[in-house]
Amino acid sequence: MNSAIQMYSLGLDQIANAIRVGGHQRTMLVQGHMGTGKSSLLNTLSRELPNHTPCYFDCTTKDLGDITIPKMSNLDGADYVAYATNEELGAHHKTPIILMIDEYGKANPAVKNALLRVMLERKIGGYELHPDSIIFATTNLGAEGVGDLLPPHARNRITVITARKPDNMEWIEWGINNGVDHTLLGWCKDNPHLFHSFEDVNDPDDNPYIYHPKQQRTAFVTPRSLEAASDWLKSREHFDDQTLTSLLMGTIGERGAMDLMAFVKLADQLPSLQSIKDEPKTAKVPDSAAAVCMVVYRTLSTMSADWVDAWMEYMPRLDKEAQGMFANGVANEKYAHRKTVMTNKKFTMWAMENNYMFAADKK
Repeated sequence: MNSAIQMYSLGLDQIANAIRVGGHQRTMLVQGHMGTGKSSLLNTLSRELPNHTPCYFDCTTKDLGDITIPKMSNLDGADYVAYATNEELGAHHKTPIILMIDEYGKANPAVKNALLRVMLERKIGGYELHPDSIIFATTNLGAEGVGDLLPPHARNRITVITARKPDNMEWIEWGINNGVDHTLLGWCKDNPHLFHSFEDVNDPDDNPYIYHPKQQRTAFVTPRSLEAASDWLKSREHFDDQTLTSLLMGTIGERGAMDLMAFVKLADQLPSLQSIKDEPKTAKVPDSAAAVCMVVYRTLSTMSADWVDAWMEYMPRLDKEAQGMFANGVANEKYAHRKTVMTNKKFTMWAMENNYMFAADKK
């Protein structure tokens, strides 16, 4: 990738904000690595713009006839052909919409051309979108070699922006709020290279975990496949080690599965949640730093008002780094249980004693 483009690639939050502000005037094409959450932009924008109707148009499943279909009409005794549009484009709505044109780079040429007018002029057939409607498109990086190509005349009608891959800590922040398995979060913390780009790897063997266009890998690590691996890990009590390893190999690749399974063994050191809730002053404290990290991530993910007090009795038994990890997780504005913890009296006292300068209000 061009070094300037790479330097100015954006995170998904930045991109969502740009689309929200300017997407009613100009169509942005978001290009980025596979499995990194580009399609989730529609959900993000829908939450921020509740008065807009979200519309999803998947270009990979469409041909030219899937965009408009002719219908006979009559005006003053004269017959003519009008065109009805695909409902997925949302043109029939009279209110503002958010239209995501997904996988635009993989569309066949006729579909790409047919969508240019709606992307540039907000019109298709005899329909015109509401002026507050927002349109954006997504595609993979051309360098990934998965068929995402755009002709110059198409690129010239849109604004192309590049999405960067999240780093491991950004993804962990997301995972805490979305129920990702705590063991997997701990593995990701210890292995930041899982989130590196193939563009930064000269030899594919230097990073055997991720996708690389120069080497055939049937499965590999992306944020999307990590979430899938989390689903298998959360059901691991139903599988023997051989079955679980096989499932993970088919999800994140052989090397990733083997390393993750070694990490799963550390989960045996973890105290149960119930033991922390019932006996916080005597519950087991893990020996290894990795296991302590998993305890913190599990707590952040499962926290509720009825056991903050117990956790605040247990947490001082952990090392200062682990305590700081919990506090920083709580302080994050996106943390789902932020208010629950920060309004707890024991947490407030701990924060004052440890000089954590953020607003923790007493009950």
